[in-house]
Amino acid sequence: MIGVIDTGGDCAEWIFPAQPDAVRAARTAVRVRLRAWGLDSLADLAALLVSELVTNSLRHATGPIGVRLVRPGRLDGVLLVEVSDPLPDPPRERVARPEDEGGRGLQLVARSSRRWGTRPGDAGKTVWFELAVPG
Repeated sequence: MIGVIDTGGDCAEWIFPAQPDAVRAARTAVRVRLRAWGLDSLADLAALLVSELVTNSLRHATGPIGVRLVRPGRLDGVLLVEVSDPLPDPPRERVARPEDEGGRGLQLVARSSRRWGTRPGDAGKTVWFELAVPG
């Protein structure tokens, strides 16, 4: 991990080097933080979707990968998750054939989240998704 900006408040951020172990480290960081926030029911799904987006960043971008969680507010009941990298091009959903090894990550994010999207940043892009907090 390059840096941790985790205040323990309503937002947690990590920066990972563009190396293969970033996927595992991001999954672990997300699970630990969500469990600390009492959001155990979202931990595994959020970690899975983050690992898909971090994997995409590793395949297509060079440079550090940022992961950010924003704790649900009292009124919105939505967990916001963001993955950023230095590549300015937004990701594209592919239609993977049954024999393809990859190409399903964004489809999984789209199907499993409440909403998702991308936005340009000063030095790249951010892919984000929202997960509704149960009950």
